Amino acid sequence: MALTENRSPGIDWRDGPTWAQARINTLWCLIGCSIGDFGTILYFQLTGIPWPVWAIMTLAIINGLMTSIALETVILSRQMALRAAFRTAIGMSLISMIAMEAAMNITDVLLTGGAKLTWWVVPIMLFVGWITPLPYNYWRLKALGKGCCG
Repeated sequence: MALTENRSPGIDWRDGPTWAQARINTLWCLIGCSIGDFGTILYFQLTGIPWPVWAIMTLAIINGLMTSIALETVILSRQMALRAAFRTAIGMSLISMIAMEAAMNITDVLLTGGAKLTWWVVPIMLFVGWITPLPYNYWRLKALGKGCCG
């Protein structure tokens, strides 16, 4: 099989407009997830509360999921009733959001040795958090017609 051939039957992985939409959708997810995630890590970093790193990261992931759902609800409420917007936001791909959160937090621990936000680790965490679920979000949009976020 030539390298230029489509290796996934039924899905064209070279669809530029779908990649563009997947990038935008994933960015909205990243913004929502980062608010809760970074806020939690920063809170523990500034207060010095002696929680284990795994506990801080677990709470950061949960808070990131909640803020992502909240942001998505607000965005969707401009297009539909609030209750429907919330249901849609809850129905978004948790796989994508959890992968994003896990990637950001694993990157933080690997690069800083703990739950620490520094000027140099935040951009790396954001990039890793954005790129990790992107192929899945493309596939979900292309194969199922469903956006993860946005």
